[in-house]
Amino acid sequence: MSGHKMLSSGSKLWTSGRSSWISRLHNGVTGRGKACSTKVCIVGSGPAGFYTAQHLIKARPDVEVDIYERLPVPFGLVRFGVAPDHPEVKNVINTFTQTAKHSRCSFFGNVNVGKDVSVAELQEAYHAVVLSYGAEGNRSMGVPGEDLAGVYAAKDFVGWYNGLPSCRELSPDLSCETAVILGQGNVALDVARVLLSPIDFLKNTDISQPALEALAGSQVRRVLVVGRRGPTQVACTIKEFREMVKLPNTRPEMMAADFEGVTEAVKDLPRPRKRLTELMLKTALETPGEKEQERRDEASHIWGFRFFRSPVEILADPENSRTAGIRLAVNRLEGSGEGARAVLTGEVEDVTCGLVISSIGYKSLPIDPSVPFDSRKAIVPNNMGRIQQAAGLYCSGWLKTGPTGVIATTMNNSFDTARSVVEDMDSGTLDASSAKPGSQSISALLEKRGVMPVTFSDWEKIDSVETRRGEASGKPREKLLTVEEMLQEARK
Repeated sequence: MSGHKMLSSGSKLWTSGRSSWISRLHNGVTGRGKACSTKVCIVGSGPAGFYTAQHLIKARPDVEVDIYERLPVPFGLVRFGVAPDHPEVKNVINTFTQTAKHSRCSFFGNVNVGKDVSVAELQEAYHAVVLSYGAEGNRSMGVPGEDLAGVYAAKDFVGWYNGLPSCRELSPDLSCETAVILGQGNVALDVARVLLSPIDFLKNTDISQPALEALAGSQVRRVLVVGRRGPTQVACTIKEFREMVKLPNTRPEMMAADFEGVTEAVKDLPRPRKRLTELMLKTALETPGEKEQERRDEASHIWGFRFFRSPVEILADPENSRTAGIRLAVNRLEGSGEGARAVLTGEVEDVTCGLVISSIGYKSLPIDPSVPFDSRKAIVPNNMGRIQQAAGLYCSGWLKTGPTGVIATTMNNSFDTARSVVEDMDSGTLDASSAKPGSQSISALLEKRGVMPVTFSDWEKIDSVETRRGEASGKPREKLLTVEEMLQEARK
């Protein structure tokens, strides 16, 4: 998600404002008291970062929290990961804004921890450092052909339609008829829905303008959502599946053979899984009522789940230049329920398609050589958020757990990390007795390095421009798509 490759020109824009910004900070305009306080730094301003900050501020009146973010804009995956047609999920931004405006919280955007400032330097300046920077890497499929044109990671595709600066140049070719999405979680269904949604439906969302224009000219008429296991292991939730079933101008296309034995298994499933499986069975096997049949007959777009399939190879066109299809291994299951394993049968099948989107998971990346990192699990080894062999260092969110769950899951795990920090303060394990300079010393370091942070009030200028631009075209906002544009507006 880094916009820092593009920053050299942007940072010059603000040189003139730098001294006044630093003096403003030093003069305590942030509303902080001069009394000795416990200074905590949080790296990352997505849900994990903000929920950790929220809990710390509520739990201890002596805690001051500084949130550092690589981009000039806050909110992480709430801004760049939530589907544009799910505006209600973005309402948590209101809560995060309250936290950011608290007198004991400060936001520093446009600061790339690990490059502009090291974790060791943050540890010098703060009593505790919490890493909450999420999972920005892509899990590789590990199959031949995955580097062909027409193959994308879902994270990048989602970033493209949500206006993430680093995905601006993605420009996916949507001239094919069939798209295959690998993975059956909620992100996979978000992508399928965006590919198949009527353009009139999308143009009232905060989807990026280039994505809206590309989707308006899309030739994609059929989307297959492929999973290596069966219907009772599918990773999406019923809400997302129901949205697919009701999507205008689409009809489902399922394979009855994929559901053999599922009707008998349903009665033993836990309730949420049972409801989802029953809806899948109904969609796949039941003859619809007259009205629904009429709707399906008129639909020009098709979507369907394909179970018991794993990618073996992305197939190239005759020129070997781009995707022409995908070879899928046919699996069978060993065991049952959540623990069932997909085992190869030796059969394969080829599907003709011009677009393959891999939605098999995000993964965290190491931020700094000084921080322990488990590259196999792609997490920072921790115990309740306490980073192992690193006193005063903590983690929350997907960096702590891996990329699982929804925003509420992240909230709970972030609260747990904040509780660990507070417990360590209370017990004396975390020594908060000596004064620490916090943002004063870090801002001086950043100034020396030519980095100008974006404050929360600077972000509000960006926010105001985006919402104003959106209103002009009937959208909630029209996002700025480059770091340079963001920085220009922040410094006006």
